[in-house]
Amino acid sequence: MIRQAKGKTPRRPPPKKPSSNQKDPVGVYCRVRPLGAEDEECCIEVISSSTIQLHAPEGFKTNRNGEYKETQCSFKKVFGVSVSQMELFEYVAKPLVDDLIHGKNGLLFTYGVTGSGKTFTMTGSPGQGGLLPRSLDMIFNTIGPYQAKRYVFKTDDKNGMDVQSEVDALLERQRRENNLPAPKATPSRQKLDPEIADMIKPEEAYKAGGVDEDSSYSIFVSYIEIYNNYIYDLLEENQEDAIKPKPPQSKILREDQNHNMYVSGCMEVEVKSAEEAFQVFWRGQKKRKIANTRLNRESSRSHSVFIIKLAQAPLDADGDNILQDKSQVNVSQLCLVDLAGSERTGRTGAEGTRIREAGNINQSLLTLRTCIEILRENQMCGTNKMVPYRDSKVTHLFKNYFDGEGKVKMVVCVNPKADDYEETLLVMRFAEMTQEVEIARPVDRPICGFTPGRRNRNQAFKEELSRKLEERGGPVDRDVPSVITHLVHSLPPLPSSELTDPHDDITLPRLIETLQSRHRIRQMMIDEYNKAANMMKSMLQELDSNLISKDNFIHEQNGKLFEKDKVIQTNKAEIERLEKKTKMQEHKIDILQKTTKIYEDDKRSLRQELETREQRLHRELSEKRRMEQRMHGVVSDTQHKWEKECERRVNAMQLEMQNKLWVKDEKLKQLKAIVTESKTPGRPDPPPRQTQPQPQRPSREERLPAKRSASPSPVPTATPVRPLHRRSRSAGGEKWVDHKPASSLDLGTVLQPVIPNAIQVSAPSEKALSKCDRYVLTHQEVASDGEIQTKLIKGEVIKTRGGGQAVQFTDIETLKQELTTVSSRKRKSSEGTPASGDRADGAWTDVETRCSVAVEMRAGSNMGPGFEHHGITKRRKP
Repeated sequence: MIRQAKGKTPRRPPPKKPSSNQKDPVGVYCRVRPLGAEDEECCIEVISSSTIQLHAPEGFKTNRNGEYKETQCSFKKVFGVSVSQMELFEYVAKPLVDDLIHGKNGLLFTYGVTGSGKTFTMTGSPGQGGLLPRSLDMIFNTIGPYQAKRYVFKTDDKNGMDVQSEVDALLERQRRENNLPAPKATPSRQKLDPEIADMIKPEEAYKAGGVDEDSSYSIFVSYIEIYNNYIYDLLEENQEDAIKPKPPQSKILREDQNHNMYVSGCMEVEVKSAEEAFQVFWRGQKKRKIANTRLNRESSRSHSVFIIKLAQAPLDADGDNILQDKSQVNVSQLCLVDLAGSERTGRTGAEGTRIREAGNINQSLLTLRTCIEILRENQMCGTNKMVPYRDSKVTHLFKNYFDGEGKVKMVVCVNPKADDYEETLLVMRFAEMTQEVEIARPVDRPICGFTPGRRNRNQAFKEELSRKLEERGGPVDRDVPSVITHLVHSLPPLPSSELTDPHDDITLPRLIETLQSRHRIRQMMIDEYNKAANMMKSMLQELDSNLISKDNFIHEQNGKLFEKDKVIQTNKAEIERLEKKTKMQEHKIDILQKTTKIYEDDKRSLRQELETREQRLHRELSEKRRMEQRMHGVVSDTQHKWEKECERRVNAMQLEMQNKLWVKDEKLKQLKAIVTESKTPGRPDPPPRQTQPQPQRPSREERLPAKRSASPSPVPTATPVRPLHRRSRSAGGEKWVDHKPASSLDLGTVLQPVIPNAIQVSAPSEKALSKCDRYVLTHQEVASDGEIQTKLIKGEVIKTRGGGQAVQFTDIETLKQELTTVSSRKRKSSEGTPASGDRADGAWTDVETRCSVAVEMRAGSNMGPGFEHHGITKRRKP
């Protein structure tokens, strides 16, 4: 049935809904407790009025590098060890008490590690009252002259407040005192408990300003504790049974018609002084669950909540009595919460029940942290996650405060000793995160339509009336017998009426005359009284007419005010609609901006890719043009070379044919000489054979050069022709890099490449390449016939785009050394010809002649050598 009732009104009434554009962050303050011993290590330092710094104690390392890390935390205000309770109250709790008197709610709770001074901050000690007794003292110092009589305000057990007349309140008080077993309130003049006596010094009293004097006030207090996630009433009086005591019954949370959470069945005591209120608090404090642990001798095992509820209602138009209208009663409350400290069972040495208590305490604090984190995420990221208020009784009870039903403040109590460093660090992180949560500012309560200053005018009217009545007939504040006695004494005294003689004619006439005189005086007094009464009646009628006209005017103004309220509500609804639309448009704008950014990034990347490809295309085109120019040059060079090669080959063929003809002629001459010698008689004997063998003329096959060359071996003629020697291309005016590896062998050849204006290196370097235009590498390798051949690999040095150098090889020159085969015996030419002449004529075909041929070939040529360099044989004298 309760859930169905809740489902009927899922939303708050519009007047209770706070404005979304006015928000205040949660006020978080820090208080540092003094160290227990002077020689104890301190890990907290107050560096400014809003910042503290945490130092890691010795033996504790906070990062992986093994270095000590210092952490700074900022708060709205930091209170050091020398700050008094009065100064703390002035900064933290005094604004909340001002809001309470002006009809606004407030929540103040202390948070910290066990043994950090939370209970002392909230309650205090004799001579050093905490936030709670000072708040009570300030409230009663402010509303003391304007308090209503007891039981004029009455709770309705549904988190509401009823108002009744003074007569009904008097009957209620008599009924409760005579019939009900409820305890009587402790009078202020009764002797106080010595533990709570002299909490506040008279010179430390505070008083709020701007109190509404045209209202009557009444204070109700209740005290509950949340133990193991169950709610218990600390002010509930249980009937004591020594045989079978009953355990206290837990209370449940309910939601009133304004969707505010309250503890159902909780006892609310009406108090009329600060001493009485603190006596009620102390009575419940003695029932609170505490235990002795290793870290705290009196460790709180539950969360305590002391609720101060202020009921106020305006006076009627006369300013004499409270307006009997429940809708005009405004109820505000201030919750002072002393949270149990978070603890680690390993440090406290808890066992059994204490472990269960510590687990429930830590779980409820973890739920509070989770709710704060989700609230912060919803506000900063624009999400709409559900806040798990129902996971804990603490968060469920104060859900309305975080939804905008009042201000929220937190005092973080820390102990600077080194043993609490790790837990204090977690508390600091939670405190910094809580400061980022914003709470909607509560709306002001509506103002009633009565004329202000009614109480003072009514008091002045009573004083004036009593003064006039005193002038006419005595003070009005005296009782009836005294007034009658005064009137009797104001009349002429009665003469003696004793008759001693029946013929006495003096006494009775004197008495008659006195009575007539008294009657005249009485008649005059009646006339004056009637005149004064008529005057008063006319004044009252005039006042009534003025009051009626003012009532009509007020009613008219209330009607206008109601119309204005409707307009305001309509405007608020329109503003909310526009704000929602604005948020939606902002969300769309954000999406469009993100999409535009993505498109711009894609456009930028595509443009960069296009530029890169264009650069690559330009580079390829320039490379293509350069290659075409180079190929044209190569083609023209190749054509020119092959023209020369063809001309050379024609000349070589002609020379070869001439040589062949010359050889045939020589053979014919030799044959003719042999024939002639054989026919001549008396020919002398040939000279004896020399012991030194003569070189034999090589055969035709031996005289042919290596297969690499298509040109025949030259044969000496009578007038040898000196072939042209082609100059090496490396002898130009360009600067060369002559790369000769250190592993090259010196073959002792006659033909050696000599490159002028060259830099000789054993290994190429970027510095050497940057100074030259051409490059040549001397490379040695073993040929197929087992001989060592030398290759000169030539190239051009090209600068790259990145600022370096590259070598592009163009052609290869090959230098090859061959050994000819020498016959063991010399061929006999003729018997009649001298040996010197034979040696002279055939010397050009020997090893010296055949080894004087050098070959230069172009890289990639498959058609034979490019040039032949012929050596000139040394002619011998006949």
